[in-house]
Formats: sequence, structure tokens, C-alpha cells
Amino acid sequence: MPIAEQGYVHWEGRLDVRRRPWRPIVRLGIRLAFRRKAFKFVLGMAFLPTLVFAAGVYISERLDDFKEMIRGADRFLKVDPEFFKAFYASDYLLFWMLIIMVLAGAGLIADDLRHKALQLYFARPLRRRDYLQGKALTLCFFLLLLTLLPGFLFIVLKVIFSGSFKILAEYPWLPLSVAAWSLVAAGFFSFYTLALSSLSRNRRYASILLIAVYFLSDIFFGIFYGIFRDPAFTLLSVKSNLQQVAAALLGAKPFFEVPWEYSAAVLAVLAVLAGVVLSRKVRGSEVIK
Repeated sequence: MPIAEQGYVHWEGRLDVRRRPWRPIVRLGIRLAFRRKAFKFVLGMAFLPTLVFAAGVYISERLDDFKEMIRGADRFLKVDPEFFKAFYASDYLLFWMLIIMVLAGAGLIADDLRHKALQLYFARPLRRRDYLQGKALTLCFFLLLLTLLPGFLFIVLKVIFSGSFKILAEYPWLPLSVAAWSLVAAGFFSFYTLALSSLSRNRRYASILLIAVYFLSDIFFGIFYGIFRDPAFTLLSVKSNLQQVAAALLGAKPFFEVPWEYSAAVLAVLAVLAGVVLSRKVRGSEVIK
């Protein structure tokens, strides 16, 4: 008697779609970032301004005890919007945020393109939106650690050391400003990093692009500003536009005599262009239900 072999049987189960399918992507991205030897060192260096400014908050309430050490510098220890501007718009912090994006984000999409992993992602009940959201939230996790957390920490420390809510009475918008700038910085750097990562299948080339675009834009600004002395050339620099928007959102004096709305528009245009690049570069076959 011949033996018949059973072939394909149609699956009759129910497809269970998770509400947040991007969570495994976020967990994997964070775990892979911490596996890099240089990443922990860079993250520690990026937190140095937080320690310095936290000490400044403490000293601001103990000026009499430190008057010999800070003679002539006490005007920089007033915890106000200018204090937060000095923290968030510093070249140092922005530089290390960029380096963290290089280490944690340059390969997020480049590595998937190199190993042709997008088809594996989209072979699951995962949409392109979920994929990009997972990658972006991986970067936002680190960026918000460096922006949102320190900002609220400074406010809490000021309230504790002063024993009053005077800072919130004088600047009631400050917590919202800190949150707004943190989200703006995290959103822009995430779009910026993912778009450039999707332009190459090589992590190293993507890293070079991230650094080159950031610094070349600032070099061009310096060259044209040095020749024409026109502050409008601020709009050429990614760093300067970030600093202008940071100062405006925090209620501090802008760095350059250019309306901060122009800088915000430039960052928005760059984010839209990044979104267009991602929509064209990140493609795959989505599951049809």
C-alpha cells in the first residue's frame, strides 16, 4: 500500500498583533550599543557637564562658602534660563551627543541593509512605521538621558538646596521648556542619524557621513560669516541652528541676531528630507493579512 505524505496544511490560527511591536527592536538596539567598548566611555564623557552643572546648582546656594574659589564667576552660577542655555547649547554636549549617535545609531539601518535583514523584519507582522519607530526610540533613549533627565535634575536640586519653589515661581515655564527642547533635540538627531545610516550599507561610511555633515556645515558657516559678517549664514550650520532653537525654547537670549523661527524652519526641513530619504531607502514586503 502506498504511503501518502501530507503536504502543506493551511494555518487556521488567529494572527495576534502586538500593540507595540517595536519594543524588541528598542531593547536590541540599546543592548548592542552597550556591548561596544567605546560606548560606555563616551556616555560617561557626555555626562560630565551634568555633574559640573549639578555642582553649580549646589554652589549657587552656598556662594558665601565658596566665594574665594569662584571670585568673579558668581554671575554664571545663577540658575535661570541662561544657566540652562549654557548647558543645553554647549559645544561640548552637542559634540558628545553626536558621537553617541555615531556609536549607537550609525549601524542601525546600515547593518540591516548590509545583511539584507529588512525582508526578515517585514516578513513578520511589522510595518515600516514600527521598524523606524523602534530604531528612532533606541536613539531617543540615549538622547533623553542626556537632555531631559539632567534638566529636571537641576530643577529638583535647586528646589532641594534652596528649600523653596522660587525658581518655579520665577520661571514657571522652565520644566516645559526643558521637556520641549529635549524632545526637539531627540527628534532631530534621530531623523538625522537614521537618514544618513540608510544611505550606506557600511557602518563606517555612515559614521563618516554623520560627522562630516555636522562639522562641514559649521565650517561653511564660519567661512561665509568671516567673509560677509552676515549672521544669516548661521542657517548653514546644524550646530548653530540647534543652539538658536535651544536658547529660544528656554527663554534665553539667542546666540545670533537671526530669528530663531528661521533656525527652527531649517531643522524642520532637514527632518522632512530625512523622512523622505527613509521612506525611499527602507523598503520591504509587509505581511498581508
